Amino acid sequence: MIELWIHPSVLLFVGALVLPLLPVSVRRVALLGVPALVLALVLLQPVGNFGQIQFLDWGLEFGRVDALSRVFAIIMALMCLLGSLYALKVNDVGQHIAAWVYVGGSLGVIFAGDLLVLFLFWELMALSSVFLIWARRSPESLAAGFRYLLVHTAGGLALLAGIVAHGMSQNGDFSFNAFAAAEANWAVWLILIGILLNAAVPPLHAWLPDAYPAATFSGSVFLSAFTTKTAVYALCRGFAGFEILLVLGVVMALYGVIYAFLANDPRRLLSYHIVSQVGFMVAGVGIGTAMAVNGAIAHAFAHILYKGLLFMGTGAVLYQTGRSKFTELGGLYQKMPWTMLMTLIGALSISAVPLFSGFVSKSMTIAAGYEAHHYWAAYLLMLASIGTFVSIGLKLIYQIWFGERRADASTWEKAKDPGWNMMAAMGITAFLCFLIGVYPHLLYQLLPHAVDYQPFTSYHLSETILLLSFAALGFYLLRRQMAPKASNCLDLDWPYRKGGGLVSWMVQKPLQSLDQRYSRLHESAGIRPLMESAGASARFDNRRIDGAVDGLARLIRNLGTGMRVLQRGSLQQNLTLAFASLAVLLFLFYLFT
Repeated sequence: MIELWIHPSVLLFVGALVLPLLPVSVRRVALLGVPALVLALVLLQPVGNFGQIQFLDWGLEFGRVDALSRVFAIIMALMCLLGSLYALKVNDVGQHIAAWVYVGGSLGVIFAGDLLVLFLFWELMALSSVFLIWARRSPESLAAGFRYLLVHTAGGLALLAGIVAHGMSQNGDFSFNAFAAAEANWAVWLILIGILLNAAVPPLHAWLPDAYPAATFSGSVFLSAFTTKTAVYALCRGFAGFEILLVLGVVMALYGVIYAFLANDPRRLLSYHIVSQVGFMVAGVGIGTAMAVNGAIAHAFAHILYKGLLFMGTGAVLYQTGRSKFTELGGLYQKMPWTMLMTLIGALSISAVPLFSGFVSKSMTIAAGYEAHHYWAAYLLMLASIGTFVSIGLKLIYQIWFGERRADASTWEKAKDPGWNMMAAMGITAFLCFLIGVYPHLLYQLLPHAVDYQPFTSYHLSETILLLSFAALGFYLLRRQMAPKASNCLDLDWPYRKGGGLVSWMVQKPLQSLDQRYSRLHESAGIRPLMESAGASARFDNRRIDGAVDGLARLIRNLGTGMRVLQRGSLQQNLTLAFASLAVLLFLFYLFT
């Protein structure tokens, strides 16, 4: 009996091909039906190894289903369904196609059993996701999309070089399993660099806060969920226990929080907090214990939900008002109360407030740091968590919904809660954030390692409430100093932009000048003499060679014409003439010799 196994990505790819052919009414049914089927298929996946094929000299495996891939696949498929519901009324079918191919690429990476299959889907993610940025059709999104694509192409090259070198060192074995930190060679480090770029680890992170705010209101919901968390999956699979990841994770957690305070765009602020929150996950992978890896995975699961919810809320503001700056908003709770409530739930979740999802996931990584005696890392991660509460739980909510009204009359008039599909997507996501926060066992039972952690202890609750209270007091006292300013914070975009300007100057000035001089030299010393010699050759050919050949041809033709006159049509006469001619020639030969 042959067991039939269907890769969940296949449904998304086929759906993406068929979607443009469907009428609008049927298309909206498909936009919910296909992701629902994908989620059902993921939930029903049996544990084992599937989709193994032989291609040339390589054995490829498309379906490794275990506890680690299963938990990531569930949240990815769930977010695909919620994101598709949120974007249900988007009439640009290209966005839906790009989103589904993007999610299919992510699921392909998660189920990949070898590095070659991983790279195939990894690049598919990069190529498809850029269209969610370009779909906004603005000069800013066009430029951000090209930068996004160039950076990810560089990361993909590093990943490919590492994969090829590693496979050669393993006699052609490209299996994707855990690497040993003590035995890591330069090929493994190249693979790690390629993955870290997708995880947005500084200084390889600038593409994220540059690109995500430039995407469409629905595209940013998908972007916030898949690229960085797929990278976290790859780190959990192959690099648990690499201590450098602990350092990088703590740097990310603090770095993202600091720059989030400087952002004037809500979605740019949230993008920096992706960097910060992924830092908790990277740090957990770096600690490498079962509890720390569980914490990283649990936080990735929770993060996809609450970050998607936050991007839904701020995307709804952009969709309804056309504005995306703190300096253009304010006081919108009167116009968009339900959107405000959903966004607030997302903010409380990311801030690790008790009874919300971040409280039961983020604290697991911090507790694992204490347990592994990495006290410095645990303290700094806790500090980053407080900064998250101030910048999102307080600043973002205050500046958009409650602060001074900075919106003009036109923006104020347009502001209102969005359509039912967007509200439904936000409502379901908000409910899940609350459900996980109240019943963490629903999440913990999906984790690959046995969970021995209880978040609802009196110490943890009292510590969290005390820290959040002091943070709220500090924000209240300093809220005027935190007022938004109409300015841009370039961060590490500065080297990119200056480097791009330098390259542009070099191309337009010295390199173009050299090219022009070379062209003139080539024309005067190369093309012109060549053309003159070619002309002389043509004249010699026409006047000498062609003349000699044509003259010989005329001579032979005339001789033939003359001889034709001698032909009488009689065999005897012709033979007589021939023998007579031969006799004359022999006589002449004898006479002169």
